[in-house]
Amino acid sequence: MLNFQTLLGRANRPATEGRRDRSRGLAGLGVIGILLVAAGPWVFDTYLLNVLIKAFFFAIVALTVDVLWGYTGYLTFGQSAFFGVGAYAAGLVFTHHGFSVGHAIVAFVLAVTVAGAIGAFIGWLSFYRGASPFFATVISLVLPIVLVQALLSGGEWTGSSSGLTGFDTFDLSLEAWYWVAGVALIAVAVLAWVIVRSDGGRVLTAIRDNESRCSFLGINTSIVKIALLVGAAAIAGAAGFGYGTFSGVVAPELTGFVFGTELIIWVALGGRGTLWGPMIGAVLINVATAYLGGSLPFAWQLILGAAFVIVIVLLPQGLVPVLLKPFGLGRQAAFRPQLAERPVQKIDTPTDEPALVMTGVEKHFGSLKVLQGIDLRAEEGELVGLIGPNGAGKTTLMRCMSDGAERSAGTVRLCGNDIRQLPPDRCVRFGLGRKFQNANVFESLTVAECLRIASARVESPSWFRRAGTLALPAYALDVVRTTELDRKLDLVAHDLSHGEQQALELAMVLALEPRIVLLDEPTAGLTKTERTQIGTVLASLAHRHHLCCLLVEHDLDFVEKIATRIVVLHQGQIVMQGTFQEVVNSDLVKTIYAGTAHGDAPPPASANQSGELS
Repeated sequence: MLNFQTLLGRANRPATEGRRDRSRGLAGLGVIGILLVAAGPWVFDTYLLNVLIKAFFFAIVALTVDVLWGYTGYLTFGQSAFFGVGAYAAGLVFTHHGFSVGHAIVAFVLAVTVAGAIGAFIGWLSFYRGASPFFATVISLVLPIVLVQALLSGGEWTGSSSGLTGFDTFDLSLEAWYWVAGVALIAVAVLAWVIVRSDGGRVLTAIRDNESRCSFLGINTSIVKIALLVGAAAIAGAAGFGYGTFSGVVAPELTGFVFGTELIIWVALGGRGTLWGPMIGAVLINVATAYLGGSLPFAWQLILGAAFVIVIVLLPQGLVPVLLKPFGLGRQAAFRPQLAERPVQKIDTPTDEPALVMTGVEKHFGSLKVLQGIDLRAEEGELVGLIGPNGAGKTTLMRCMSDGAERSAGTVRLCGNDIRQLPPDRCVRFGLGRKFQNANVFESLTVAECLRIASARVESPSWFRRAGTLALPAYALDVVRTTELDRKLDLVAHDLSHGEQQALELAMVLALEPRIVLLDEPTAGLTKTERTQIGTVLASLAHRHHLCCLLVEHDLDFVEKIATRIVVLHQGQIVMQGTFQEVVNSDLVKTIYAGTAHGDAPPPASANQSGELS
């Protein structure tokens, strides 16, 4: 059975997933919007002007929801609370202290700062390490409910259920208010457009696509989302202030859960992840509600609800993009940056410290001991092959190297730095890069965008422009050019072959300029030609660029060609280390791979077609 969360999950394939850059559509629609704002007072009657002014303020909040939900993947019902805070800041100040320009400035500052402060607290509560996206959504749902109850309990000070009415405000004509609200909407829309199409804005989409990979690229996703929520809350508070000063009426409903849900519906119907879709949707739905809500009070809400469900199920990209597509609006503008080489920044490492030191590392799941007493050292320029039967704990060992919270006991030092209980984004700063077993990329971003995000730790991306040059270290450029990804920089990662996605992930890891590279089965699913290409690149990482590489691989023919040392893991313990020949000719290793823990050793080792011991 479909529930509300399942339906919303289907909408997680927004219009931005395949084609994101809407510059052509936004430019055309922007011109139309500016003309309507300029000519509105001479085109629309008084009633429609009144409706549009309020709709413009609502559309500003809808834009913040779209940035949070459509671009970052954070489904929030809480933007209504920040809007209500801004409205009540105006109502409370003007009601209890009277209206003046000074009081208006104080009210505006309170609207922005209080909303931002609440946003910071909610962000910290929602995005602390280990919190799930579902938990963050629940917190956003609870916030407006709590604020409404606080307003209802405020008595005469907040007006309780009746709200605050009749307070003095700016003495502006309806036409002036229309221009103020319209200009504010255009300004926020332009700001949002500049941000989401910038290099920094692509980080938001990367978080939506694959937050785990962002962490392993050194991006503190919690900080990014908290900062974004604070900014969105402040803008929503400012919009609420504008609404309160215009209408002269504020009520708890402006802060409530119902309004927060309506914002979600407007964004979904308009077109999540498009900016202009939610903006148009919010304005048109509010205008339609003003004209139809009175004559069809219950049927209109039913129509909106049914339309929401239909769009979520059948048109997850929203209505507005579908309606405007025949006019050529919203098409992607291809962008292919120029590749360039950047010098590698050397990490300060004590000369007597190995690249990797693991001492007494253990991992337990209750009484189940996955790793026991792991002691391992690896130097710069080494390519260590980590082998062992399935279930030996190889991937778990890599998790313990790359995430301080994974191990149950022991210490891990990366380039002389104890990782303690630090998260992956902090471990990356010590010179670690990890490639996962399955290609772990940002499927809705282009090859160039994936590589630029991977470089964010080294070169902070701009939030207001898109750089025309993509600078990568020499070894990352080798991967890109060897696998011919340099010819596909503007291709979406989802459209790459499996081998190309594997190569892209390796290039992303190397774009971090790591000193230690963890490679979990990098040849899985690759053709013979692709394995040869990757093998050449990996060998050069250790021997030419002096990186420390740890390779988990079942293809022993591949390991033999590139590994400088072999470490054998069995039942969570390191049972042997040595050269490839020493390991494969060992009776102990033959016994392990034969599956006989005791008794006679199996026949002498040979390699089967897949390169594994038999």
